[in-house]
Amino acid sequence: MGLRNGAAWGLSASLALAVPVVTMPFGAVAQGAGQSYSRIDVEGNIRVDDVSVLSYAGIGPGTPLTIGQLNAAYQRIMASGLFESVDFDPSGSTLTITVKEFPTVNEIAIEGNRRIDDEALTPLLKSQPRRVYSPSTAEADARAIADAYRQAGRLGAVVTPRIIPRSQNRVDVVFEVTESAVVEVERIAFVGNSSFSDRRLRNVLGTKQAGIFRALVARDQYVEDRIAYDRQVLTDYYRARGFIDFEVTSVSTEFSRERNAFFITFNIREGQQFRFGKVGIASEVPELAAADYEDIVRTRPGQLYSPLRIDDGIARLERKALMNGNDFIQVDPRITRNEADQTLDLTYTLTRGPRIFVERIDIEGNSTTRDEVIRRQFDTVEGDPFNPREIRNAAERIRALNYFSNADVAPRDGTAPDRVIIDVNVDEQPTGQIGFGVNYSVGDGVGGQFSLSERNFLGRGQRLGFSVSGGVDNTAANLSLTEPALLGRDVSGTISAGYSATDQYSSDYSTRKASLSPSLGFRVSDYSRLSLRYTISGDRLYGVSDGDSDDADDNGSSVILQREEGDKISSSVGYTFSFDTRNVGINPDAGIRFQFSQDFAGLGGDVDYIKTSALVGAETKLGGSDVTLTSELQGGALTMLNGQDSWVLDRFGAGSRVRGFSRNGFGPRDTTATNEDALGGNYYTAWRTEVNFPVGLPEEYGVRGGLFFDAGSVWGLDDTAGTGGEVDDDFHLRAVLGASLFWSTPLGPLRFDFTRAVQKESYDDEQTFDFSISTAF
Repeated sequence: MGLRNGAAWGLSASLALAVPVVTMPFGAVAQGAGQSYSRIDVEGNIRVDDVSVLSYAGIGPGTPLTIGQLNAAYQRIMASGLFESVDFDPSGSTLTITVKEFPTVNEIAIEGNRRIDDEALTPLLKSQPRRVYSPSTAEADARAIADAYRQAGRLGAVVTPRIIPRSQNRVDVVFEVTESAVVEVERIAFVGNSSFSDRRLRNVLGTKQAGIFRALVARDQYVEDRIAYDRQVLTDYYRARGFIDFEVTSVSTEFSRERNAFFITFNIREGQQFRFGKVGIASEVPELAAADYEDIVRTRPGQLYSPLRIDDGIARLERKALMNGNDFIQVDPRITRNEADQTLDLTYTLTRGPRIFVERIDIEGNSTTRDEVIRRQFDTVEGDPFNPREIRNAAERIRALNYFSNADVAPRDGTAPDRVIIDVNVDEQPTGQIGFGVNYSVGDGVGGQFSLSERNFLGRGQRLGFSVSGGVDNTAANLSLTEPALLGRDVSGTISAGYSATDQYSSDYSTRKASLSPSLGFRVSDYSRLSLRYTISGDRLYGVSDGDSDDADDNGSSVILQREEGDKISSSVGYTFSFDTRNVGINPDAGIRFQFSQDFAGLGGDVDYIKTSALVGAETKLGGSDVTLTSELQGGALTMLNGQDSWVLDRFGAGSRVRGFSRNGFGPRDTTATNEDALGGNYYTAWRTEVNFPVGLPEEYGVRGGLFFDAGSVWGLDDTAGTGGEVDDDFHLRAVLGASLFWSTPLGPLRFDFTRAVQKESYDDEQTFDFSISTAF
């Protein structure tokens, strides 16, 4: 916005605003008891009336006034922030107060800002149109804009406030921005680390180094406030791995000579790595027997010390006491250090806490989100015993909603000594998202995706999602709405609708599928969930080739597929049980995953079956290094009921269960058909193991390598009649060795897979190289 018509008054770039010099001729005032004025006049005021000025001054006619009292009156008038200057002029028995009012702000503009738009900067300003102009407020606004640029990594940005006089004692306020280039983090180094490499520690930090390749599109920015966060995550990382005395002694930041990059060095002291020694339970509460709680704790001797393990033990014990009807029980973990063998003896001591109750929970700042969405994150309600641990957990759950940019939860004294009030102060943030995506792989070609999502629909905490994706020969669309607290309980309810279509998609037939599925989900334990669902779908198999009648050797597709061509409706109920400790478990370097699901079709519709799938997997860091090992075993079975035969759209396909083959590259196959169609199978199993490791290049390049071994099979059909006995649906194990190269680029993650099948069948469709990229913006 240009506001350049008129002379501009420039404030200094350092934002040190000039303070008006006020002449106060108090020399005529008596030094002793003071001088009395029978009349006090006010001049120069336009907007502020005389009574208000005298009220600010705090003096009146007939009262003897000393120089000190007049000076105090002057300070009070200036403190109102309404006047640029004040002059006291005594003349006989009359005291004249002459004021010069600050102008009124007419318009506010920000100029020169190309990297950060007005919509992001304007809410930071305290100066407002049609209000009195304040130099100190303008100074604070300039600092706020400069801070916004500093947070964006542009440390050299200069903000200069200027005022342009207008008629009727008005001014336009212009904040001139001189932008600067992004200041990168050129190098992150560590001093004092012997247990973990610089590379691994850099992966922990929120601040990243700028790399050669990434600099072409996006650069890592230096943000001063992020350093405090990095200190904390580094401390948490070490202490979760047994380094109880770890500390970051200092962080030094050095500006490059060219003043366009920072060099950051973390000076750390690791200390010794401790393990748990003796672990026991003690009770200082007469009615609680320690023996009743010994099986609750999962902390074991020999495990690496971790605050997470102790917190988990405390939470389990307090929950057990509460379930037994014992309120106000607190657990005090008492640790004894054994320096000689580097162990920590731990005793969980049950103690009686103070009898304090929750008086109420006050929630403020939620302009969009409803109170009940925040309130249901508390297991505590008004009148319950006060449990500090539960309040902290509730605070973490509120932050995990990702609805708020800031969420503070703190107790304060209530109306009685045994009462506390829980204050919840939140700052809303946008929760909607629009996404576009592009992906490519050798097998599937180019594809695109568009998505809309809202995490907090209508402020109710509901999740609404819509996505459309498509490729060369496939299309899919999904719409879902999830209520995370159905009927106010810890049960999620979801209704989803989907549509998909393929046109000769890695096969010699086409498909269409439309489905509707309501479901319920609830937590079974800290790491496990159970979901229940009903699904009704209409499926169509079409475009199956029946052969060329003019060519006796062309049999087209398999007669099995020709018999199965047509439409079917399926109606099923099912459940999925999942257990997952990855990223949230007690062991920070390992996790396991288990999933078991079944669907029962036959509640109406055209098909009757039981479809079962299971998966078990594990992930761990090898020897505390930056090498990750993952392994998973999965399998499934389709059991048809009431004498029915399975349908290709219900059977298991090869998919990507075993890398190194095309989408339908292995499994039961009709070798008599010209197309040699892959028919899918009633059973499948697959075992996938992969090692992911750095390749020696600098971490900022984002390049890693991997080795993997996959093995599996798809087999079993119900009806092979009419095929001449040439359908091979036996169990044949396929095994593949492969190597991968991963590259994190600004365009998205790239993956290159090079494979070789060490065991396969002659009719399998092998794919020895695959390249994929996926990006979203």
